Amino acid sequence: MTGDTRRFLFLQGPHGPFFRRLGKMLQAAGAQVWRVGFNRGDQVFWPADSFIPFRDTADLWPGRIAALLRDQAITDLVLYGDTRPVHAQAIRAARAAGVTVHVFEEGYLRPHWVTYERGGANGHSRLMQMSVADMQAALAQAEIDQPEAPASWGDMRQHIFWGALYHWFVMTGSRAFPQFRPHRKHTVGQEFLLYCKRLVLLPLHRWERMIAQARIRNGGFPYHLVLLQLEHDASFQMHSPFRTMAEFLAVVVDGFAKGAPPHHHLVFKAHPLEDGRAPLKAEIRRLAQLHGVADRVHFVRGGKLAQLLNHARSAVTVNSTAGQQVLWRGMPLKTFGAAVYAKPEFVSDQPLAAFFAKPSRPDGRAYRTFRHYLLETSQISGGFYSARGRQEVLRQVVDMMLCAEDPYEALVSGSAAPRQQLRLVN
Repeated sequence: MTGDTRRFLFLQGPHGPFFRRLGKMLQAAGAQVWRVGFNRGDQVFWPADSFIPFRDTADLWPGRIAALLRDQAITDLVLYGDTRPVHAQAIRAARAAGVTVHVFEEGYLRPHWVTYERGGANGHSRLMQMSVADMQAALAQAEIDQPEAPASWGDMRQHIFWGALYHWFVMTGSRAFPQFRPHRKHTVGQEFLLYCKRLVLLPLHRWERMIAQARIRNGGFPYHLVLLQLEHDASFQMHSPFRTMAEFLAVVVDGFAKGAPPHHHLVFKAHPLEDGRAPLKAEIRRLAQLHGVADRVHFVRGGKLAQLLNHARSAVTVNSTAGQQVLWRGMPLKTFGAAVYAKPEFVSDQPLAAFFAKPSRPDGRAYRTFRHYLLETSQISGGFYSARGRQEVLRQVVDMMLCAEDPYEALVSGSAAPRQQLRLVN
């Protein structure tokens, strides 16, 4: 499988060297590769001879990307996430020009996989229109057992490190890209400081988390788990009914106070990358006091989810990918936003108070079909941020990108390449 007729244009990718490594491997396969960069951070992580800087104002981007696709005879557009403005505009231009769009995202089954789709991801994924019956029919041709998750990819510290380094380059190289504006509301300097703060406070947060988990573990009470997300995350902002995390917190605490048995507790678990830009802990405490349930509400700062899930009665989230860990355990799950796993067979349609009172369970057999389908199509074992995780993704994804069919079509036609699912420990 070669790429000697393919011309790839990369846009923004995960923090760190993943896109550079991917571009080199596509070149080794015979393809021509370029990247458009919008800031010094993009530039540092890409070879200079194929880097195309965009230094104009944002209103000129739609015309520039359309011209690039035409003038360079681009056949393939590659990007990470499909909702930031420069990517959404580029996707529209690519579709108009008949260019294939390759979208990378964090794994729907994270933390052990990454997502690779064509056209869109999350709420824009083809999975949103597929039924479990469709997936079951496609899997009828695949006689492969469900792979197990790797033991560890060790991404979290690397994720934070690469994020901090990227924003350092963006901040210190701002003169070279004077028109660059981040797609989030914080300035680049604020983003950099938040990453640094997160790195410095990791040991303190670890002790705080251990104490909170010990209180929950030794409390002897039944509890419901709330899976929090980053307020600035694209899935939360673009595919949910809430504008802020505070709005979601208010709905959850109100539903718990009205519906949960009086001896049940509520545990809020923060996202592992939560950096304090939204005062979650203080807002949860305020709402709990307002509803008279302060002694039954707990906050856990990040960490691994498994320990808390092992003893939870149910879980609530907007549309976090962690919801799939809930479903894998056969636990009741309530969601509020669009998610690829939010199928009627899996997630509860009960009003929140009724859910806390007596949550309905998912169809475990249907979910196993869904999970197996993901692992045979869009989920690639590995990660973007650790060296071993990147190596594992790159072993598989280049052939998938060069394939004429997307991962879902390849499964149906029987042309999907064998998938590697290794158990690795860093």
